[in-house]
Amino acid sequence: MMRIIQKRKYAYWFSGILTAASLILIVLWGFKLGIDFKGGTLSEARFAIDPSPSVSAIEERLSALNLKSLTVQPTDNKGVLLRYLASDENANEQVLAALRSLDPNITQLRTDFIGASVSSQIKKQAFWGTLLAVIGIALYIAWSFRRVSGIVTSWEYGFGAVIALVHDILIVAGLFVILGRYSGVEIGVPFIAALLTILGYSVNDTIVVYDRVRENLLRSRQKEDFEIVVNRSVNETLVRSINTSLTVFITLLAIVIFGGESIRYFGVALLIGVVFGTYSSIYIASALLVTRYKMKIGSNS
Repeated sequence: MMRIIQKRKYAYWFSGILTAASLILIVLWGFKLGIDFKGGTLSEARFAIDPSPSVSAIEERLSALNLKSLTVQPTDNKGVLLRYLASDENANEQVLAALRSLDPNITQLRTDFIGASVSSQIKKQAFWGTLLAVIGIALYIAWSFRRVSGIVTSWEYGFGAVIALVHDILIVAGLFVILGRYSGVEIGVPFIAALLTILGYSVNDTIVVYDRVRENLLRSRQKEDFEIVVNRSVNETLVRSINTSLTVFITLLAIVIFGGESIRYFGVALLIGVVFGTYSSIYIASALLVTRYKMKIGSNS
C-alpha cells in the first residue's frame, strides 16, 4: 500500500507554490479579456463560393483593418463567425467590404454589438455563478457526510473539498494568464463554462474518495487510526480515479488537437483542470482531513 497521505507535506509545498504563483500572475498581469467581458462585435456571414475561403485567407484580408482581438470561426454551410473589439457601424461596414473582396455574393446573417454594460453584467454573472457553485458544493458535502461527524466534522469535509476546488481553479486561471500574455489567448464565457465543468469533475472525484473514507470509518468504528483509514481509502480508489481521468484526458486531448480553433482552449482548460482535479482529490482534499484531525487532537505528526 502506497503511503500517500503520509507524504502530504510534499503535496502541500507543491500546491502552495503553484497557487501562490498563479495568484501573483493574476494580480500582476491579469487576464486577456475577450469581447464577452470587454464589449465588441459578433458578426456572422455566409459565403456563396465553394469552397469558402480559409480562416487564414480571411484573417489576411482583414489584417489591414487592425481589428483588435479578432477571432475567425468557420460555421456550417460555408459560414463564418467573426469577433472583434470594435463596436461601431463603420468598422462593421469595413469588415463586410473586406469579405466581399473575397466573395462579392457573401451574405451577412447578423451583427450583434456587445456594449460595456452588457459585458459588465456578464462579469458579475460569471463571478456569482462560480461562487454559488462552490458554496453549493460545500453545503452538499457537509450534508452528505453528516453520518461520519466525529473529530473531523462533515462541514470540514466540505471545507477540504472547497480548498481543493479553489486550488484547481487558480492553477487553471494562472496558466491562462500565461497563455494570454505570451500567446494572445483571450478568455470569455466558454472559459467560465470550463471552470464550472472543472468544479463538477473535481468534486465528483473528491466525493468518491470521501465516500470510501466514510465506508471505512463506519466499518472500523474508530478502532483504527484516522490517518491509516484515509490512506487506505485513497489507495482503494486510486486506480478508479486514474483510469477515469485517463479516459477523459484522451477525449479532451482529441478535442484540443482536432476540435478546431473555436473550442481548442475550452478543451485546454478542461484538460488542465482534469489533471489537477484528480491530483487534488488524492493529495489535497483527503490529506486536509488528516491535517485537521491532527490539529484537533493536538498532534504535530
